[in-house]
Amino acid sequence: MQPSGVSLLVVETGLTAIGILVALSWPRAGASWLSRIESALLLLARRRRLAVLATGCSALAIRLAILPVLPIPQPFIHDEFSYLLAGDTFASGRLTNPTHPLWQYFESFHISHLPSYMSMYFPAQGMVLAAGQLLTGHAWFGVCFAAAFMCAAICWMLQGWLPPGWALLGGGLAVLRLGVFSYWANSYYGGAVPAIGGALVLGALPRILRRFRTRDGLIMAAGAIVLGTSRPFEGVLLCVPAVAVALWSIFRRKQFRMITAPAVLLVAAAAAMGYYDYRVFGSPLTLPYQINRTTYASAPVFVWQPARPEPSYRYAEMRDFYTNWEMKDYKEARTPSGFVNRTVQKAGIVLFFVFGVTLLTPLIMVRRVLKDRRLRYIVVAGTIFAAGLATNVWLFPHYIAPFTAGFYAVLMQAMRHLRCWRPNRQATGQALTRMTVMTCILLAGLRIAAGPLNLTTPRWPSMWYGTEPFGLPRASVAAELAKRPGKQLAVVRYAPGHAPFDDWVYNAADIDGSQVVWARDMGGEKNLPLLGYFKDRNVWLVEPDAVPPRVTALGVTPRLARK
Repeated sequence: MQPSGVSLLVVETGLTAIGILVALSWPRAGASWLSRIESALLLLARRRRLAVLATGCSALAIRLAILPVLPIPQPFIHDEFSYLLAGDTFASGRLTNPTHPLWQYFESFHISHLPSYMSMYFPAQGMVLAAGQLLTGHAWFGVCFAAAFMCAAICWMLQGWLPPGWALLGGGLAVLRLGVFSYWANSYYGGAVPAIGGALVLGALPRILRRFRTRDGLIMAAGAIVLGTSRPFEGVLLCVPAVAVALWSIFRRKQFRMITAPAVLLVAAAAAMGYYDYRVFGSPLTLPYQINRTTYASAPVFVWQPARPEPSYRYAEMRDFYTNWEMKDYKEARTPSGFVNRTVQKAGIVLFFVFGVTLLTPLIMVRRVLKDRRLRYIVVAGTIFAAGLATNVWLFPHYIAPFTAGFYAVLMQAMRHLRCWRPNRQATGQALTRMTVMTCILLAGLRIAAGPLNLTTPRWPSMWYGTEPFGLPRASVAAELAKRPGKQLAVVRYAPGHAPFDDWVYNAADIDGSQVVWARDMGGEKNLPLLGYFKDRNVWLVEPDAVPPRVTALGVTPRLARK
């Protein structure tokens, strides 16, 4: 449940209103000392490489510094456990895992068991989690470093489109709004990795157009590879126009040999991805998602696709998720009114997550941005990107991650126009710009102190990492079981009407070698093969829907106290 308290979103709205009022009433307030700060930061911004490095290091340092008040998050959503399985598999030195002989007891959302046991997702996020697990002992640190790299990449991208001072400001706002507090930096399925890929592609393009160098082509190719191995559909929407414009520029200047190295890199990455698909899914032409969605889902991902026949399910909670929740959304999106409603909802999600309340103020200048030749390509590319996402039944904020740097380019250009706005010859626009930045800084401080101040916020779709205790009940039971002598088997039994998003049956890459194995309760004699296979383990019945979750011993094992 959401803890009681004052909503941080209400506080953000109030502070934004106060900032606007101050800027309109006293446009010269604090102008002297704010100008000195801006001048100092401009010196840093002009040292472009140092500015990029400082942006990334700031995000990393702030997030690590506030670990005592914003600790390492617990996984909760299905996708997080799926990505963690991929990370654990890669960290173990394998591309996939053999199918367990009793895999039917371990069926989980977004995880494939046939032809091998592995996450259904593309591998980039899993590789980041594996790096965190190998280097630090915990997968989340991979997310933390990726979020810092994302902020640095956004700053670098903006340097290709805007003056250095505005690029540094955009990178700084990305730190405050995305790199430290958003769920992209505080979950395991985030959006930092595809945001990095998108920033590399969009940042390489203006450099290629001005003066093509092999380095810039390799950077664009690297960004495309990151997108292709994290969010390929959205990556195609972003890369196709960018590559088309880049190739047109190269062919116009007859610099054909410059594309050799990027092309070789792309071919090598495609071959590696084909080998990964072969090892995990049985064929180099079978992409991630395909087998899992065919096995479990009847609702397609895109509105133009027809529904598939309903598969047979072993467990009620899985049927509820795929045939009730997913199918309901799909059917709604297929109707004209439903499509319009969901499109409006998607636009709201994007505005709410990327800009919140505070950063909506500069968007009063969006009309000028749309007419601005400097960002004409960004606007066109954003339109193509949005049109493509409109065909998707669902939209979560990490779906838009590849275009994150593009949103910040539009925001920074809007702030540039706003800063020049001088109604009645007053520096009102400059004051509004400054108050917007100051409000973001103040809100970051309030988010850090949210606990003592009794401030609350939802985890999603807000850009702020929410205060709900998601994942803690399962983590608490798992920690308690892990402390028990010997190895444990947790047989999970849900109550009727269990919420399918709160699933507990997820395992590590090496199921048999795990300290705690999680399995689904088939009931009665149907559990005998499971209990026989794990006869050397202590067996527990776990009932997540009890309040608090109930754990009782089965067989001759001692009773575990309720948590």
